Amino acid sequence: MRSVFRLSCVLFATAIFSSFGLAQETQTRVIDEVVAQVNDGVITLSRVKRETKNAVDSLIQEGKTREEAQKTVDEKQGELIASLINEELLIQKAKEAGLDSTIEANLNQRFLQIMKEYGLKTVEELYQQMERSGVDPKQIREDWRKQATRDRVIEREVQMKVYWEANGKEIKDYFEKNKAKFSTPETVVFSELFLGFAGRDEKAVREKAKQLYEQLKAGGDFDKLAAENSDKGVINPGDSRRSEKVVVKDLVPVIAKPISGLKVGEYTAPFDVEQLGVAILRIDERHAASTEATFDENQVRMAILNEKFPERQKKFMAKLREDSYIKINDTYRPLVAPILFADERKEKPSK
Repeated sequence: MRSVFRLSCVLFATAIFSSFGLAQETQTRVIDEVVAQVNDGVITLSRVKRETKNAVDSLIQEGKTREEAQKTVDEKQGELIASLINEELLIQKAKEAGLDSTIEANLNQRFLQIMKEYGLKTVEELYQQMERSGVDPKQIREDWRKQATRDRVIEREVQMKVYWEANGKEIKDYFEKNKAKFSTPETVVFSELFLGFAGRDEKAVREKAKQLYEQLKAGGDFDKLAAENSDKGVINPGDSRRSEKVVVKDLVPVIAKPISGLKVGEYTAPFDVEQLGVAILRIDERHAASTEATFDENQVRMAILNEKFPERQKKFMAKLREDSYIKINDTYRPLVAPILFADERKEKPSK
């Protein structure tokens, strides 16, 4: 059990001056409220409010009214706070395992890659570009850091252990019992012509995409038009004109639907990619599915991992909570505890 670190409420004196003289008296008030203590860390009310605002803004971007978004988020306040507590546990675990430097290095590399793709020489230039597009670079970096921390800890503590735990016999037995999972799926390779909305009038972007589509229908060269007009691809960020082979059933609906039924050499009509821009795709290769099963140790291990992962992740998080000191503010306990400790079925008593 970790040592318990007791937090005191932070108080400060506020001077009240009388209009009749220089006499003053002091008054105390709480600067921030501690919603939950997690080992030596805390979840503050200001942090909850900040995450609530971000969640509301995301729902608004998806098309909900502010009232609808606020109502939805308020109804899930317990889930949000429980998520923040789990996130804090994973962040602490990452520090304990010495993963901080690796995560930070990966973040820096990610920003450098973006700079390289857009021909920018300094981080300041990148931040300016992001701000002009309505993106807060500091918030993006913080969001990426949290996601990278969660991913790295779960990968190290759960995924890698499950991946390697099966021995040779277990792998062969699993393959023989689940051959249908290892048949060759339908795959496709496509090129992308993408026009982004960032910093542009959306109506004008859609009109330009329509004009390019008309040129293609008239016999225009897709590769030439993509080279001259396409922004960096959002579907395939590394190369806007060529995708790797992808499994059709794994494609998200926004891509799977436009390419459905298209033959090699054919292309889609312009379609919106989330709220990022408009894309036109050309089918470069299409390979039909096969019912013949092929043994591949990596694929079998990945299948076992995918099957076991949800339950193993739940057990890992439950054990992480069990080994930690978690004290939830009495005001929020009825909302948070049933969700946070759902797998344990009971809240860990405070000490």
